[in-house]
Amino acid sequence: MRSKLVAGNWKMHGGTVANRALLDAIVAGTVELRGAACAVCAPYPYLAQLQLLLHDTPVSWGAQNLSQHDKGAYTGEVSAAMLVDFACRYVIVGHSERRALYGEDSQTVALKFKAAQAAGLIPILCVGETLAQREAAITEQMVAEQLDAVVELVGVEALAKSVLAYEPVWAIGTGKTASPQQAQDVHAFIRSRIAARSANVAAGLQLLYGGSVKANNATELFAMPDIDGGLIGGAALVAGEFIAICQAAQS
Repeated sequence: MRSKLVAGNWKMHGGTVANRALLDAIVAGTVELRGAACAVCAPYPYLAQLQLLLHDTPVSWGAQNLSQHDKGAYTGEVSAAMLVDFACRYVIVGHSERRALYGEDSQTVALKFKAAQAAGLIPILCVGETLAQREAAITEQMVAEQLDAVVELVGVEALAKSVLAYEPVWAIGTGKTASPQQAQDVHAFIRSRIAARSANVAAGLQLLYGGSVKANNATELFAMPDIDGGLIGGAALVAGEFIAICQAAQS
């Protein structure tokens, strides 16, 4: 039985005072979660604060990106080892905004996935399609290409130590949400594609849905058989919303 995970992605938001209030509320509101885990992925400058405030709580933390390089002359980059210094558990790789705004292709994402795992981090690998790609009926093709790039580099067994997040780009921050059945269909496709290489890996892999998840739709989404939680954007910045989503993931 796969457990549920709800991971918040703060994106480029936060401030030390507001962060403390938000984290204190999340810890208080999720302390009695059963059958579900909660995590927060914050901008780099706040990782020390997360480590300080969350280290004795059930809430895990992580980063939103990392470099594919271990060290060197890469001004402005952050390595996996640096994230480990702040006791991160997770790191998001291949978020649609990184792909679209910063030109990260699937091969770069695969290298970042590999670097994260080599340092002992759990990568949250994001895959998904744009609205144009969905309307062209190539959702599965696009998701497969993004997934296959990772599998071809590190092997399917590496996915057993990762989390996958399906995020339809057209539903991120737009207020639009894939219907539970639309989301389930893509999640089922992802699991079946992995199962073709390893049934055991596919059965145990956590697949999150990311695309305007809110408290009022989380329960229905999480009830789908192949949806194991959510990667939460805007709602992760509102304590009451995020707590309600985490509670909706309970078994």
